[in-house]
Amino acid sequence: MQIHHLTQQIKSTRHELIQHPAFGWVNTLDKARDFMETHVWAVWDFMVLLKALQRELTCVDAYWIPQGDPETRRLINEIVHGEESDVDREGNATSHFELYVKAMEEAGANTAPILAFIEALRAGANPMQALEESEAPEGAKAFVRQTLEVVEGGKAHEIAAVFTFGREDLIPDMFMEIVGNLKAQFPEQLGLFAYYLERHIEVDGDLHGHLAERMVELLCGTDAQKWESAAELSEQALRARINLWTAVMQAFEQRHLAPVTA
Repeated sequence: MQIHHLTQQIKSTRHELIQHPAFGWVNTLDKARDFMETHVWAVWDFMVLLKALQRELTCVDAYWIPQGDPETRRLINEIVHGEESDVDREGNATSHFELYVKAMEEAGANTAPILAFIEALRAGANPMQALEESEAPEGAKAFVRQTLEVVEGGKAHEIAAVFTFGREDLIPDMFMEIVGNLKAQFPEQLGLFAYYLERHIEVDGDLHGHLAERMVELLCGTDAQKWESAAELSEQALRARINLWTAVMQAFEQRHLAPVTA
């Protein structure tokens, strides 16, 4: 099966991502804040991929007609519901992005850059230009830039591949354990962050992963070129996330550690 071949092609890079030292590095409140200030851009980025797929694979026009594969429509609409209309700890409706911003506020992380970016988009700014003019961490800019290029290319099978294999569920159990320990130390600062991670993994679990792979299969079909580009973009998405986590660590070290003198 082509999908099996694709997953084998990216297996080593996926393993490298899951084993990234950043997941063990986030062991203080300050590091958690820095992690969140970069990660929030990936949370927004995930929604961009999801909404691009909803636009490409379902009917979002006022004058509705059946569009695309029903199985794929169901997958996309289920994920949109889970990501855009989930619930917070009190049972109030919220998106995962809005939940994450609240978690940042609770932790004392800086939300100004991402909120200013959202306001620029709301005012009609070009997304790529707004990104470049934002105060996002440079690692986050590089990560989001790559996704915007894929989305603006408008090829559904490539968007689906990046969405499926560069997903937000690539969070190892070890990281969850570390965040749990930090939450125990700082319950007033990291309770929402832990809840977000638990909720996101629960909503975006194995079932969606298998259905997303099915979506890639349907979109690539028997077209060898589509499978080739899907594999290439999946690899690039994983590599981009590796670079994102590396950038978080490097930026923190540059800001907080005094230079070593001879």
